[in-house]
Amino acid sequence: MSFDANSLRRSAALASISVALLLLALKGWAAWRTGSTAMVGSLADTLLDLVASVATLTGVWIASQPDDESHRFGHGKAEAIAAMFQVVLISISALAIAARAIEQFVAGSRTEAAAEGIGVSLVAIAATFALLTWQRYVMRRTASIAIETDHVHYQSDLLLNLAVIAALALDQYAGIAGADPLFGFLIAGWLGWSAWQASQKAIMQLMDREWPDEKRLRFLEVLARNPDLRGVHDLRTRTSGNRDFVQFHVWVDPAMTVREAHRVMDDIERRLHAEFPDVEILIHPDPDGLIDEVGIAARDVLPDAPSPG
Repeated sequence: MSFDANSLRRSAALASISVALLLLALKGWAAWRTGSTAMVGSLADTLLDLVASVATLTGVWIASQPDDESHRFGHGKAEAIAAMFQVVLISISALAIAARAIEQFVAGSRTEAAAEGIGVSLVAIAATFALLTWQRYVMRRTASIAIETDHVHYQSDLLLNLAVIAALALDQYAGIAGADPLFGFLIAGWLGWSAWQASQKAIMQLMDREWPDEKRLRFLEVLARNPDLRGVHDLRTRTSGNRDFVQFHVWVDPAMTVREAHRVMDDIERRLHAEFPDVEILIHPDPDGLIDEVGIAARDVLPDAPSPG
């Protein structure tokens, strides 16, 4: 059965919600049985996973809506907003876990019922691994930043559950006092680092950062194949959700008629869409030699092109 990109993104978000609900019930019981700070931290993280997954589902649903009169560039940035919302939740979780770990370390509290807690953590690892496998498939097919951020969060859950197992085993079976709050504090640090990493790509989209150099150079190589071009300048690129946008000025023979110039623009778009099928392109033709921009925008950006003027 085939799915379109929007269906895939929704399926990944719904899978995240389902896994979060399952783990929330299991870890709530385990936290009550063990009294482990590491397990409470894992429970808090799963609760935020659920909220974040709902935010992801909302973000991908909004991003999938077609362009309208108020949003001519689409709704793709809803995914980046959902991703940033997740980053805030991850950060709050990290701070709360660190505070509890410090409190338990000072109080010298110990854990109980380690076997139940370890069993729940093993189930959580299996469910999380299955979810990550499906998310990776969806990410390859859709390049969804909201799903990617959710994926980063659940990747941290694998290490988090391993840390819970280690904390319970060291505290109960090895008799090492302070192991549980120490691992709780390490979990908090890992979540904080994950939040920082996850925020970077979302911020780049929200700030309309240019494409990566490799992608931009490949675009220019395809663009340079058109023999009618005399140069390209004022190239601007950005990404919004799973959509790319690019606009640029081209120098063409000033003796061309409007019809001929239009044919050249259509040919450029066909060549580019063959390599970049989902890019929205806006081209402005200029007669060769005309430079009405200054600075970077006036430079010819075609590979090996001489500077204009």
